[in-house]
Amino acid sequence: MVLHGCTQTAAVYDACSGWSRLADDCGFALLLPEQVRSNNSNLCFNWFNPADVIRDSGEALSIRQMVEHMIERCNVDRSRVFITGLSAGGAMANVMLAAYPDVFAAGAILAGLPYMAASTIPEAFDRMRGYGLPGTDALQAKIRGVFDHQGPWPRISVWHGTKDDTVVPANAMAIVEQWRGVHGSGRHPSSTKRRGSRTLQIWKNASGRRVIELHTLSGMAHGAPLDPAGGYGRSGAFFLDVGVSSTVETARAWGLGGSKLPTYSVDGIRAAAASALRWTGLIPRPRS
Repeated sequence: MVLHGCTQTAAVYDACSGWSRLADDCGFALLLPEQVRSNNSNLCFNWFNPADVIRDSGEALSIRQMVEHMIERCNVDRSRVFITGLSAGGAMANVMLAAYPDVFAAGAILAGLPYMAASTIPEAFDRMRGYGLPGTDALQAKIRGVFDHQGPWPRISVWHGTKDDTVVPANAMAIVEQWRGVHGSGRHPSSTKRRGSRTLQIWKNASGRRVIELHTLSGMAHGAPLDPAGGYGRSGAFFLDVGVSSTVETARAWGLGGSKLPTYSVDGIRAAAASALRWTGLIPRPRS
């Protein structure tokens, strides 16, 4: 399931993110709900409205019903249902993960916000700017209080740019803090890896299972990180070419497509570019 951001349509989000093309290539079912202006004039999912974010109520219930329809229509494995979204869609993805942890195996939150961090529109704007974010204990209590879940909790992946002035990066860490409680993870990440402009922090649970990831993109503004050169997605408003595809990386982490997913290294891209230049005659071929 893929949730678009404010002012976007499902079709625009799909075309720019590359999810449909990836689903066609790798053979998984895809669902893209779309907000309507009668619910929100800016086409934002109402991630902050108390009536829309609790289990079996409002927009959360509507989205859950869409998931159930897809499971039955497409004969989907119930243990392999995933959700992602950008901005307000990312915040709503977090809502669904918190309200329906028994439905989703994992989720990816792009430039989103913590669950139940706001309850009014003014509060929503404050939280987006980093003002008044609840503390760790309060955030974790929100997750525990929504549903008496006894099974495994969804794995969480958070993506955020360091130059995001729309939803400031403090929200990314707040999401991590919120989910550490139910996963029983320590305050500090189990490992930190740096790959180009991306820093990946990983939290594991007591059994050593990888349960929370934080992808921080240095210098990236508000949007979804993409790598159009890899064949999936295209640049546009809030779709940012930063050389790493959150779409492909998320699908790989969820085991969607297996070996069909592309793998691109810096050296591989340089080699392909050099080959293309030689083919056009712009640089000489090496003599044999």
